[in-house]
Amino acid sequence: MNHYGKHVNRLIEEFARLPGVGAKSASRMAFYVLNSPPERAEALAAAILTAKRESKYCKHCYSLSDDDTCHICANSRRDGTTIMVVESPQDMAAYEKTKEYSGLYHILHGAISPMDGVAPSDLRIKELLERLSDERITEIILATNPNIEGEATAMYLAKLLKPLGIKATRIAHGVPVGGDLEHVDSVTLLRALQGRREM
Repeated sequence: MNHYGKHVNRLIEEFARLPGVGAKSASRMAFYVLNSPPERAEALAAAILTAKRESKYCKHCYSLSDDDTCHICANSRRDGTTIMVVESPQDMAAYEKTKEYSGLYHILHGAISPMDGVAPSDLRIKELLERLSDERITEIILATNPNIEGEATAMYLAKLLKPLGIKATRIAHGVPVGGDLEHVDSVTLLRALQGRREM
């Protein structure tokens, strides 16, 4: 229904497209923007456009970055013998918050899910295998989400890694099954990392 005019309704509709945002939350966000000073609304719009246009994927790990190489991959103090494979940049950020993992990452940008039409070729698996030509790498930590898709992806990767002679470990399940890593507290993530097992 057109309660507020087409421009306001369109703004509410766009906020409602965001994941986890219902009609009431979308309406609150829209009215927050409308009631803010013009410069605040302009700053929000500029931040969205700049992030969309200027962000790029790191050419090594495929995390989001301002440059071709992200700050983690560019850090020579990181342990170059270990790569943690995660589904999303948010999962990587969750592990970084523990301040206990000092290796590198590889972001798949999803998980194998036949029901959703996501095949192995849709993920950054080929790029991961290309990184393994670096002889320093001795362990791949499979830290995909502990749900059906994440488990399927971890098992698929473990099978690919086995013939290469690189140790593949899986994070322990202090992490709740069916959950997303970005919503798990740092202590639980740390315990899962420390309790990883070889696959």
